[in-house]
Amino acid sequence: MLKKIVIFLLVAGALGAGIGYYMFSKKVPSMAGEASVLSVSAEQLFADFSADETAATAKYVGKIVTVTGKVKESSVLEDGTPKVMLETGSDFGVSCEFDPNTKHPKTQFQPGEAITVKGNCAGLSFDVQLARCVVVQ
Repeated sequence: MLKKIVIFLLVAGALGAGIGYYMFSKKVPSMAGEASVLSVSAEQLFADFSADETAATAKYVGKIVTVTGKVKESSVLEDGTPKVMLETGSDFGVSCEFDPNTKHPKTQFQPGEAITVKGNCAGLSFDVQLARCVVVQ
């Protein structure tokens, strides 16, 4: 009887460890293959959040949004992932942190360059935050 309990616990532990490893190493799919729900300019996106943050949160947050605008500034994070700030006509902008799970054909952007990005809108924190962005061709 004790032998069966020990065998059961070992099998259950091995199964649990296998499931845990699978979930831990599972990659998030690339944003490149995701469909956009809304398209908007960077100026309009920021204006919507500035005018009524509650309504804009309901409209944009948690959704995949395509945003067009001009690069205000660009940088590359420690892991090699690009980050771009889009102009909004304000001191604040639309912050686009690129998807670390996607190989980006372009990682350097010049101020004033017009680009279109697609990303998951995370809301307003001084700047409007877009996560897991990719450039739309």
